[in-house]
Amino acid sequence: MATWNASSPKASPCSSRRRTKAPARRPSSESPPPRKMKSMAEIMAKSVPVVEQEEEEDEDSYSDATCEKCGSGEGDDELLLCDKCDRGFHMKCLRPIVVRVPIGPWLCVDCSDQRPVRRLSQKKILHFFRIEKQSHRTDKLELSQEETRKRRRSCSLTVKKRRRKLLPLVPSEDPDRRLAQMGTLATALTALGIKYSDGLNYVPGMAPRSANQSKFEKGGMQVLSKEDLETLEQCQSMYRRGECPPLVVVFDPLEGYTVEADGPIKDLTFIAEYTGDVDYLKNREKDDCDSIMTLLLSEDPSKTLVICPDKFGNISRFINGINNHNPFAKKKQNCKCVRYSINGECRVLLVATRDISKGERLYYDYNGYEHEYPTHHFL
Repeated sequence: MATWNASSPKASPCSSRRRTKAPARRPSSESPPPRKMKSMAEIMAKSVPVVEQEEEEDEDSYSDATCEKCGSGEGDDELLLCDKCDRGFHMKCLRPIVVRVPIGPWLCVDCSDQRPVRRLSQKKILHFFRIEKQSHRTDKLELSQEETRKRRRSCSLTVKKRRRKLLPLVPSEDPDRRLAQMGTLATALTALGIKYSDGLNYVPGMAPRSANQSKFEKGGMQVLSKEDLETLEQCQSMYRRGECPPLVVVFDPLEGYTVEADGPIKDLTFIAEYTGDVDYLKNREKDDCDSIMTLLLSEDPSKTLVICPDKFGNISRFINGINNHNPFAKKKQNCKCVRYSINGECRVLLVATRDISKGERLYYDYNGYEHEYPTHHFL
């Protein structure tokens, strides 16, 4: 193809088009000029931190929260805020005192929907404890004079150290009074949504009964003697007949539900067995239940068992503990919690440690074994 030359004499006078010049190519070795990027500091300076602003607003709104009881805003770690009215309350100012920070939403007394439980009728009390009404009182288990003489003759003259034995409970003689005592327990259990149970419960999904073996106890567990076992079985049969110990459950504005003696109780008298659901401690480490009882202390922490009376329980659930940090509070202790090996299984019994007079409230040491339960807020 022939190229056209403007200087050629044969060029056409009407052809004035010119060929544009292509831009010069950049050598392949040269890189493109860097684009100017904004720094992260410049971007964050112009952006609006929506989340942080909301958090700051929430913190500012609760920074001036005070306790509705004492009026002080000190102790932020012990100041509970109601999830409904946003009012603040110190854990030690609440009645009853809150020992641990509740897990999940918390409502104050004014915002909670707990209704007062009405007084239960006689029929409902008997049905609550699964007791058949009896027209006559059962005869007391007493030894005849001949049996007593035989025992005296069979006793040896060797002087031995006297072992302290468990004493059976002595119920009130008046059946109407016993019914009123059981009514206070039924009212307290109903108010907390707890069902009555006179033994340990093994629920699917929790610890099986095969896990409750006293041979797993760290250092071994004391075995309940044959005589004390007979006393325990006698008391359990009395419970089933509706013959309970002279105890009533009362509500105190400072301590909450507590147990009070409605008659004299002698030293070493069997009071009750601690009952409830049996579960592994690892499943209850974040539980806010304030009445969990140790059942089995194993070498392997994953096999340690506890009793949880949050769904099933009896009167032992309402017996309060003492303040281990106050010497005057320790003097109030009048019963103890003892763990025994009974037929190869672990059981927890509550026994009186001294004579208890009528009108006296029952207390025992929550930290009888581990010394881990916080009791410095107790009265």
